[in-house]
Amino acid sequence: MNKSIFKFGLIVLGVVSFLTFTSCQKIKGYGIVLWNNPEYGLQDGDVVPVYIRSNITQQYVIGTASGKAEIPLWQLTEPVSKSKAKKAANTKYNSYRHQYATVVMNGLPMRAEPVNTAKQVYRLKKDEEIKVLYEVKGQAPMTGGKPLEGKWLRVLTKDGTQGCCFSYNLRLFETDKDGNRLGQVEEAVTSNESSALNDILARRWYPDSYKSMIDSGRIDPSKMNLSYFMQLDPDTNKLYFCMDGVNRSWEYHGSTESGANAYKLNDIPMIVTVRRENFIVVRYTGPSGKPEDFNLVTISEDINELIANENQRREKEYEQIFMFGPNFKSTSYGNLILSANHSFVWNNKNLLASSGIISSTTSNKGTASIKYFLSKGLQTSYDGVLTFKFDGYNKEINFLYKMETNGLRLEDATGATMDNGTIRERGMSPLVLFFTKVE
Repeated sequence: MNKSIFKFGLIVLGVVSFLTFTSCQKIKGYGIVLWNNPEYGLQDGDVVPVYIRSNITQQYVIGTASGKAEIPLWQLTEPVSKSKAKKAANTKYNSYRHQYATVVMNGLPMRAEPVNTAKQVYRLKKDEEIKVLYEVKGQAPMTGGKPLEGKWLRVLTKDGTQGCCFSYNLRLFETDKDGNRLGQVEEAVTSNESSALNDILARRWYPDSYKSMIDSGRIDPSKMNLSYFMQLDPDTNKLYFCMDGVNRSWEYHGSTESGANAYKLNDIPMIVTVRRENFIVVRYTGPSGKPEDFNLVTISEDINELIANENQRREKEYEQIFMFGPNFKSTSYGNLILSANHSFVWNNKNLLASSGIISSTTSNKGTASIKYFLSKGLQTSYDGVLTFKFDGYNKEINFLYKMETNGLRLEDATGATMDNGTIRERGMSPLVLFFTKVE
């Protein structure tokens, strides 16, 4: 027999066997269609038989009026009995059958639960179309001390992501069996709104000093304040502006272009100028009537993590000094005892007082910490900066320190040049103190 004919016969036999197998397949259950599929004449809400679920191809094989078809898993509910599927279609999914929505606000979050503080599972884009599945009971976002108008909905995106979204920033519409819109989508009142600016405001903006600290690798936790930010909350449509000396929020009603890349926010005393994608200048006019400019940036790093890492670094540096001692003795400047909890006792410090560094009445107790950085030039001669805060004394005392073979060398930094938390230059003729370790 010719090999080609033999191979063709095997192929035909395989196809016939497959068709025979699929035609005899039993129904595994019934599912509810979640998204219109005009190719197979399916609308959301239809109940269809399910024959196969493939986790490899992520598809169901279902029955349609024209035969069997393959659809993505996310377009169908989990197969159950026919009676359960019909009941769910006529109750749970019926109120929003054929109901879809467009998104008004860029960055609108879909959440795992129907509450404004729940985990975000997806961020919607402006004008993105989603399927409304059903209403869910939840806690409405608050604005001005009152619940925001709207309701929580379970929704579905075109990539199969499900989550909860508050309806305030959604515009619902209905579709026919071919997926076409019926009537006009209800439009938001945003005639003078710049969608480009909305995209920008939906991000979280921080003072540009945060970026400078990150780039230099010198984080000051006391200045990297998480409560300082600007952002438009898509859930409540409120703009928050919280900076040093300012803590305001407003209902956002769009913007009007006032110049090149500059936008005047409607009903808000603020002009936003976009310098770069990740850099804006906000001119805010407060109650005094005097405008003030704020340079703001976006940050990809996790600020909580940055602060935690810096605090950990400082703690480790102090621990090294403590473990190096913790008891130190100087013939001229007394005895210094450090504790693991950062407290210290400095006895017989009279010469320190007579040198003018502290008052003669200053307590001999206080707290020691690592707060400041050294310039690269000073790092070759010193290990760091050790800060003392005596109880009841309103000034902190900083010393450049060096752990040497037989003791701790401290150099008074009162006259040193400090810039943005970094000591750049030593003071002129500084007082140097040397303490030996007490074993």
